[in-house]
Amino acid sequence: MPARILIADDYDDNRELLRLMLESAGHDVRETRDGRECLAEIARDLPDVALLDLSMPTLDGWQVLTELRRDERTRRLPCVAVTAFASERDRARALAAGFDAFISKPFRSKDILEVIARLAPRDGDRDGHRRLAPPPDTPHTADEETNA
Repeated sequence: MPARILIADDYDDNRELLRLMLESAGHDVRETRDGRECLAEIARDLPDVALLDLSMPTLDGWQVLTELRRDERTRRLPCVAVTAFASERDRARALAAGFDAFISKPFRSKDILEVIARLAPRDGDRDGHRRLAPPPDTPHTADEETNA
């Protein structure tokens, strides 16, 4: 089932690549350039999943997540950390902070689509986002599609 996905990333190329990957799989995608814009868009229209770059101007992905988790209306919105900070320590920190999944840059289309499939609400669950356990680690291979 197609999901409504919000991308928050300050780099145009990253947003475009994510949008193309997700739209090619049939998802409805919206984009924002920073954390404040992201929170305003979520307040207007709650997405099914939010992909948050951890390093953005104004409010970063960490701050956006904190605000979303404080608000009862957005507390269970599935949020994915998307970042170039790709160590196991970074992954553990993001998941401990409350992100539902962690995707490192460069990312593969397959990884993005698998995370969306796990986190997006199922039929009949669109109005009641469920908080899901973090997905298992997905190893990257150098010959897969990537984002620089």
